[in-house]
Amino acid sequence: MGSRAFGLATDDSDTDRRGVFLAPTPLFWRFEKPPTHVEGPAREQFSWELERFCELALRANPNILECLHSPLVEHADATGRELLALRGAFLSRRVHQTFARYAAGQHKKLMADVRQHGAPRWKHAMHLLRLLGSCRDLLRTGELVTDVGEDRGRLLAVKRGEVGWPEVERRMEVLAAEADEAVAKSPLRAEPDRPRVEDFLLRTRRASAH
Repeated sequence: MGSRAFGLATDDSDTDRRGVFLAPTPLFWRFEKPPTHVEGPAREQFSWELERFCELALRANPNILECLHSPLVEHADATGRELLALRGAFLSRRVHQTFARYAAGQHKKLMADVRQHGAPRWKHAMHLLRLLGSCRDLLRTGELVTDVGEDRGRLLAVKRGEVGWPEVERRMEVLAAEADEAVAKSPLRAEPDRPRVEDFLLRTRRASAH
């Protein structure tokens, strides 16, 4: 995930890894339940238990949906491949609210930096622009593409601080407005396909129990 999945990696970029694991079903029969997530073992690595991951994806959590659509997959077993094949079932017009809400929170943090230091954290500003563009394109096309493609140069210029904050804010406002406009005509369904996801989860749990 991160810059490497978004096509924004540079020589000093970290390697962020995100994963999904299936806790054996018998562990849920105990008083002490298995963890919903684990950190490590590698640096910058974080993984969710399958049910928690699906729950967050059904809520249109931006980080989770982007994880599902990363073009860089290091390992996937049969269950993982079925989850990847199911990723379209998680997409819905809910993304407009969740992405916008996340973007608003990030914008507040950037404004706090501007007030305190005279400038935002440019790397965070770059990623907020990327997120807003991703949301707009998802609503327009019905497909979530994480790689920024031709926008790489413009976004990296923001990261280097070569674009003034007023212009960055203007771009954010334009992208947000374009996303608002795209909602009504979006090919995305109104709600995610929860029954399909739940069927997958139940079958996976039963198979683990046996």
